[in-house]
Amino acid sequence: MSDELLFGSSITEIVKKRISVRTYLEQPLTPEIQDKLRGFFLTSRGPFGGNVRFELIESDLARKESSVKLGTYGVIKGASTYVVAAVEKADRDLEDFGYSFEKVVLYATSLGLGTCWLGGTFKKSEFAKAIEQKDHEILPCISPIGYPSNRKSLIDSAMRFTAGSKNRKGWSELFFNSDFGHHLSKSAAGKYETPLEMLRLAPSASNKQPWRFVKDTNKSHFFLQHTKGYAKFMAHDLQRVDMGIAMCHFELTAKEQGISGKWQIRDIGSISTPPDTEYLVSWVDGI
Repeated sequence: MSDELLFGSSITEIVKKRISVRTYLEQPLTPEIQDKLRGFFLTSRGPFGGNVRFELIESDLARKESSVKLGTYGVIKGASTYVVAAVEKADRDLEDFGYSFEKVVLYATSLGLGTCWLGGTFKKSEFAKAIEQKDHEILPCISPIGYPSNRKSLIDSAMRFTAGSKNRKGWSELFFNSDFGHHLSKSAAGKYETPLEMLRLAPSASNKQPWRFVKDTNKSHFFLQHTKGYAKFMAHDLQRVDMGIAMCHFELTAKEQGISGKWQIRDIGSISTPPDTEYLVSWVDGI
């Protein structure tokens, strides 16, 4: 099944519709919706082959008999269910996690549900207990999932204003042609204009948008530009999760546009990288 049919509507429209929802109606997901989500969990796999395990965890509001009591988390109001996922420790595990989790987020959006990426330390949390996190797994992020409320809290409105799409970086800061010394225009991007715009709209931790893209003949290179000091006090490098999210937006949109390609680790040749910037992966045309 293609991703377009799987989501039931255009990926580009889903990406534009997706926002971080922090205020929910206090009602559990219907059994039909839960079944759809659990079925989709089985199809979501990362580009580097990492094993990501998903579960729907109900809070005390939705499941009063539960021995694991999950209340609302942080600034989240009214959520009765959470998507919790754990990934096996491996090379590129956080990138696989970000890719797979964002694919679930986009699918949830297509079902009319709200979500909100929450990163933090969950190793000994109730969420870790609920998913029975193993020693060889990491749990970098979770998300509430449910029906969005029309009534937004003050902090919800403030955070949405701060992290809104109008505050995202422009093309000249993110996308480059041949090397980091030449900006990539929308016209020069050609068939990749829409996939790159959907990548630009991807969510990221603190809206830092750490991804950088260099178009190079028949392949395109993806780089992570670290925000200095950002990961120092975190349990996990959430900017690596952000790279997986960016790859998800790019690939799903490219496929919807009929563009064939594949992720590969390639030689980037003489491309000189800016400070705090590292190569991640390349998208190779026509494979």
